[in-house]
Amino acid sequence: MSEDIVKKLASGELKLHQADENASTRREAVDMRREAVERITGTDLSSIGKYSYDPEVVTRKNIENAIGAVQIPLGIAGPIAINGEYAKGDFYLPLATTEGALVASVNRGCSVCRASGGVAAAVLQDEMTRAPVVKAKNLKEARRLAEAVKTPELFAEMRAIAGTTTKHGELLRVDPYVVGRSVFLRLAFDTKDAMGMNMVTIASDAIMRSLEKKFDVKLVALSSNMCTDKKPAAINVIEGRGRTTVAEVIVPRKIIVEKLRATPEDMCDVNYRKNFLGSARAVSFGFNAQVANIVAAMYIACGQDPAHVVEGSNAITSAEMDGEDLHFSVSFPSLPLGTVGGGTGLATQSECLSLLGVRGGGNPPGSNARKFAEIVASAGLAGELSLLGALASQDLAKAHAKYGR
Repeated sequence: MSEDIVKKLASGELKLHQADENASTRREAVDMRREAVERITGTDLSSIGKYSYDPEVVTRKNIENAIGAVQIPLGIAGPIAINGEYAKGDFYLPLATTEGALVASVNRGCSVCRASGGVAAAVLQDEMTRAPVVKAKNLKEARRLAEAVKTPELFAEMRAIAGTTTKHGELLRVDPYVVGRSVFLRLAFDTKDAMGMNMVTIASDAIMRSLEKKFDVKLVALSSNMCTDKKPAAINVIEGRGRTTVAEVIVPRKIIVEKLRATPEDMCDVNYRKNFLGSARAVSFGFNAQVANIVAAMYIACGQDPAHVVEGSNAITSAEMDGEDLHFSVSFPSLPLGTVGGGTGLATQSECLSLLGVRGGGNPPGSNARKFAEIVASAGLAGELSLLGALASQDLAKAHAKYGR
């Protein structure tokens, strides 16, 4: 490590990003930058300097101005038995979290699901969206564009343009929305095993450049918030985004009494008053108990974009009587996730995906991501079962006190 370069970084003579061009390796650049920050702030960053990822790869694809890594404890829950279209068998769930009792809660839910014969799961819709906005000359031109993109001829042309930007993505549909002379085009793509935001952004840009030449409109923003990416939005709940997935299980009364110390009737009552009435009174998009906990923990463990927990938390938990037993399900309108690209290639995250049997591209393409979606949905269901059971049995506070949280 060059002491001279570190001094220049610390003094401001060199910008922090210039460590990369003044180091012999990416790892040396990370070390020099961290040392400079330590001197600037007077902070010991030795723990941050201990990491397992390859800086030669990660600093080119995943992070800028790298100084190390922040570690998050990783726990394992399960096995959970899943009888999905893509996920079949027993799975151990990697959960990265600092919230005490969360892994124990999901683990209990997995035990209930396993004793009940497993979780059924299915991906009902699979599409990633990007929604550019253009400014038209006037309402007449805005309407002309909105009507034209719905014609088979122009749609086929747009689809062909998208195909020139990617070997894997495919334009599925376009939904136009007109506000004054602004036209929002919500473009939906099949992104196979990728979460796909980069893919659809590049394809959308090519499409919009072509439309600008055909119509009297100007592209204002490639992303207009009609996508809607990483923000609470009713359109994602209604239309779906990412992998729209549902998981369900029928839990016999005996198992609820023995494992959750509650009754099916109490579970239904808690779900109705908490998840339905409470969420409605709060005008919440998420009609569930703790889905965000599980989505976030699995996303972080498996190299997903943690900000997408905003959309992943738009879930509806349903509990109703099935004779003497409990029919329990969780519906996820918007689960943006993938098994290739982004953070999935990092060493530890890649290992977690391998643990689930979904690392990399699937055969056929898209099957690994759909399998992963079914697993995440099933994990969310396990967490919901456990928490609602704790509420129904009045054991929630006792559980947290037991674990010293």
